[in-house]
Amino acid sequence: MTTPSLPCANCPPDGVGCQKVGKSSCGNCRLVVYCGLECQKAHWPIHKLDCKSPLSKETWTPNWILTNRIPAFIGNMPTITFGGKKYLWGNVPALDVLQLGSNEGDNYQGQLNLLFAASGDLRNVVKTVVGLPSTYGQTINIVMNDRDLDVVARNAIMLLLALTAEGQDEVIDCIIHVWYSAFLRKSDVDIINQKVRPLLKEVCDKIKGQPPNTYLGKTWVFGHQRSLRLVLEKSSWEGLLALIDVPKGLTADKANIIRTAVTLADSRVDYRDRAYLFFPPAHRVARHRFREDGLLLPFGACRTEFRLPNPTFFQNKDNWPMRDNSDPLSGWSIKEIEATSIGPATSDIYGKLFRHVKCLLKAFVERLSSSSMTFKLLQVDASDLPSHQLERSFDRIEVSNISDSAYLGIHKTVSIMSPLLQPSSVNPHATLITLFMNMVDCNKTMGDKVNESASILALLEFLQLRHLPVNNRDPEFVKIMYARDRVQNYDHILNKIAKTFNFSDFPQYMGVTIKEKHTIIEKWPYRLKRKPHQRGAKEDFNLSMRDGASGKELYLEWKRVSV
Repeated sequence: MTTPSLPCANCPPDGVGCQKVGKSSCGNCRLVVYCGLECQKAHWPIHKLDCKSPLSKETWTPNWILTNRIPAFIGNMPTITFGGKKYLWGNVPALDVLQLGSNEGDNYQGQLNLLFAASGDLRNVVKTVVGLPSTYGQTINIVMNDRDLDVVARNAIMLLLALTAEGQDEVIDCIIHVWYSAFLRKSDVDIINQKVRPLLKEVCDKIKGQPPNTYLGKTWVFGHQRSLRLVLEKSSWEGLLALIDVPKGLTADKANIIRTAVTLADSRVDYRDRAYLFFPPAHRVARHRFREDGLLLPFGACRTEFRLPNPTFFQNKDNWPMRDNSDPLSGWSIKEIEATSIGPATSDIYGKLFRHVKCLLKAFVERLSSSSMTFKLLQVDASDLPSHQLERSFDRIEVSNISDSAYLGIHKTVSIMSPLLQPSSVNPHATLITLFMNMVDCNKTMGDKVNESASILALLEFLQLRHLPVNNRDPEFVKIMYARDRVQNYDHILNKIAKTFNFSDFPQYMGVTIKEKHTIIEKWPYRLKRKPHQRGAKEDFNLSMRDGASGKELYLEWKRVSV
């Protein structure tokens, strides 16, 4: 694939930018590209605010040091979150749930049925479909469910756009901005009004007389081999149609005040600065820019057209729906993002993410146009799925982290999902994938915390501190405390919960067992694999401190057994 060319960054805030292709990057930050020296000089009064900002300096210092105070996260206070409670973006990297090459085989030609029982956003579906071998030619049936209407509605809107995209770049860009950008262009809204609104309005017009809690389904067919079926309560259908309209009176300026009250809250400056300790200077600048404007674009891209609040984020015109640290980068592999080439702007991490997601979406749309594929979207609690006429058993079931004790828990999750999984006699590779995100922290003992000190030496080799910490507000001390989980081994906690939850009894009582060898994703995929002295170890550590995973995520793969 040829390296894409970014446009020249000379774009005045209130005018039309240079339309030429950027040829060389700013030598200081490598965040932007210019077509030539003339444009670079003309843009310097604007660009220098970022290029020479305190965040861009190697000597950058956290605010708590500048103001000589103890940071807000030091002490015995419980971990707190800030902002809304919705998960509209992924918080662990996208997963190809099929991995056919390691399971059924690259030459497999059987029909595939997939269930995403607590789907969250589209990333796992996109990653899975794009990962199919080019030779696969059978029907794929995908069921996506989430209990949050906003999640289901956004997925439905983006899938309808993808199924009607016909390879058009502007539609793919529209999907990206509906997914990740706080503001849209008029052209994006026009595409939604042209391709999505008529489909939803037709349904809402037909069901006006139905009781509010009645479940109603609609199937849209595209060509001869693709369809999307959406099943919602009547009130949710009406909510879905409303989701493509900006609330009355909500301007872009008001929307940005609402958003930045969360993403740039003064009370959270220490939490932002703690994360920034692990970023290269240019990445700090880029991350801060995203918190400021909420647009998933290359750093130097013109932003003047993005003046319409994204209605899928701003249905409540008084609140931003997500946490202050929610970030599109968390839903994708940071290693794959960093490896994405966008030309000379090598530090433009969001430009790389934009390109990475665009390439995946383009491949996804192309695959849709040439494949036999059905989608069914539901909005129910995962525990209610068996009562919703799923009509088939599944080759893969992915449940996100509803197996954590704060949600359904592992017993309930497995007992509900295992009967929906294909028996091994039909497909020996059929797999239920469960994720624990909170299991380690919920099961740590004081002894575990004491034993963690033994790994500090390894951590110090990774960190390469500038000096030994002098107190608990020293940034070098904060680095140690924030990064120490990355070098731990938590296998003993897995062994402990296996006994606590009687995993050995699952074959007898639930008809499933943990697979001896994982074939889709490792048990601890985000744990460091190399020792500090090994080649590439420090690079792995540095990348791990920039992604959304904590290193404590545990995946377990289950298969049906004959009792």
